[in-house]
Amino acid sequence: MTTVLEPSVETAETAAADVPGTPEWIAAQGLGAVETSRLAQLHAARRDPRIFSLEGDLGDWGGPAFQAEFPDRFRDMGIAEANLIGTAAGLALGGKVSFVNTFGSFALMRACEQVRLDVAYHRTNVKIAGSFTGIGAAFSGPTHHCGEDLAIARVLPGMTVLAPADSVASYHLTAIAARTEGPFYLRLGLEPTPQVYDETATFTVGGANVLREGTDLTLIAAGLNSVASALKAADLLAGQGLRVRVVDLYSIKPVNREVIVESARRTGLIVTVEEHSVHGGVGSTVAEVVAEEAPVPVRKLGLADEFSHEMCSYDDHLRRNGLDPEGIARAAVDSFRRWK
Repeated sequence: MTTVLEPSVETAETAAADVPGTPEWIAAQGLGAVETSRLAQLHAARRDPRIFSLEGDLGDWGGPAFQAEFPDRFRDMGIAEANLIGTAAGLALGGKVSFVNTFGSFALMRACEQVRLDVAYHRTNVKIAGSFTGIGAAFSGPTHHCGEDLAIARVLPGMTVLAPADSVASYHLTAIAARTEGPFYLRLGLEPTPQVYDETATFTVGGANVLREGTDLTLIAAGLNSVASALKAADLLAGQGLRVRVVDLYSIKPVNREVIVESARRTGLIVTVEEHSVHGGVGSTVAEVVAEEAPVPVRKLGLADEFSHEMCSYDDHLRRNGLDPEGIARAAVDSFRRWK
């Protein structure tokens, strides 16, 4: 007689801890997008011997596990971003898949020419995982703030631009970048951020997720903290009788035009939310689509068109720019009264 053994509790817990988004996985991996992106890079490297990890002096932030397992595929290039990008492109032209881990501002501003000509022009298989984006580097001041990266990345021909909303999305979108040909920019952050997704989440290049339905207005957000804050703002607005649709526009390029047009036609008003300059990012992307296909009012919430000289905490920076849930809700109410 064959004896069928039931899975042990330990086996079940181990299996759950391997599924991104489960409580067990979150407990093991945490809520940091950089850490889970690094985990996805490591897992991808186990499947694909072409994958390299190139570091811009950030190897101690998530790099040790990759370095320990694949020392021959790990390079820390130091504080030399132009050389870092050029090396990544050279490896890619030689048939490798290069993950570049560095600050978003340094990759797309300090080494912009190399990203444009070595990566984008040649359509090389380089994946830039930019950390410290938005105003996450609050204490470091304008030199480390990164409010222009989406605008730069999305105008580079052939560049795919993804902005995960949390650590779960970061894992999945990094895995997608690893197995998809061509240059990618992933917008990440160093600090833990609220969880938006669970183990049921799915993502695609060119995708978007409708997280909540509503008919009065649409909040379209992208990126760490911004999507979670939009959801909290929707809760506040529900208390004021407003039914709010919330969309996570995680694929900024290519963009899901259908969900933007559907939102415009369904609610007649869109408010965009992003930890990026009000120029050139998510708001501009949405406004371009709306102007071409379904003209409705679009209110853009983001970082003011100025350098942030005041040294303050990250939360204070968000409040000053109206990107906290209360600020988003106030702007949404003001927009609803003005246009509807």
